Amino acid sequence: MSTSNLYKPYLMRVEKITQETPDVKTFKLVFVNEEEGKAFDFKAGQFGEYSIFGEGECTFCIASSPTRKGYIECTYRRAGRVTTALSRLEEGDMMGFRGPYGNTFPLDQWKGKNLLFIAGGIALPPMRCVIWNALDTRENFNDVTILYGARTVSDLVYKHELEDWGKRSDVKLVTTVDPGGETPDWKGQIGFVPTVLEKLAPKSENTIAIVCGPPIMIKFTFPVLDKLGFTPETIYTTLENRMKCGIGKCGRCNVGKYFVCKDGPVFTFAQMKDLPPEY
Repeated sequence: MSTSNLYKPYLMRVEKITQETPDVKTFKLVFVNEEEGKAFDFKAGQFGEYSIFGEGECTFCIASSPTRKGYIECTYRRAGRVTTALSRLEEGDMMGFRGPYGNTFPLDQWKGKNLLFIAGGIALPPMRCVIWNALDTRENFNDVTILYGARTVSDLVYKHELEDWGKRSDVKLVTTVDPGGETPDWKGQIGFVPTVLEKLAPKSENTIAIVCGPPIMIKFTFPVLDKLGFTPETIYTTLENRMKCGIGKCGRCNVGKYFVCKDGPVFTFAQMKDLPPEY
């Protein structure tokens, strides 16, 4: 984002497109201006505004890790006008990006702790950034556990990375699909994420839980974490819905005393308790 113009996006080139699921893609984006790319920096948890000229812009997390320089990645599901326009882009095409915006996951405060990542469906991308950040600085953390579920096997994103994480000796990966969503060759768990989490029963002592998923998953996951001994201050999540402008001007993401784009998108469960029940 230009320091002289808050609304002027960086010009980005789509270097690589990965088809994650039938309606989900990951873009690897590089800066057209190499000097801007060298100067660009962000932290895990921040988001940006991705634009298609003549169509508009939409809000996604930065799905790549700040430990990996020279590019950023975003993962999105085709749903509305802008994401449909995004889905028509090909490798080599141009688009816009402005950011980074928002607060961050406090990885410095988590040093020496166990990390428990819990994600569902398309909500793995906001967590992928902090997962890779932690794995690229693996010496800073104790046990790392990743629990990821989706409706069906075909809905799982980052399938190759899941395979890589599953082969690592310093990561415990548990994947699951909803009952009926399995395939004959599926080797993971079958069950809803909160149910699998309760069976997994990770220890809460010296552990940070990072949760991201559909509202229904989060609704039933928080009580399980409470039952396992996690306190609201040790549970983190990231919110992206309702954000529009990214800088707290449009008011669309205002909820209670918070602007999600400025005060978030990273919140602890303790902070979430201050939000209106309908959120």
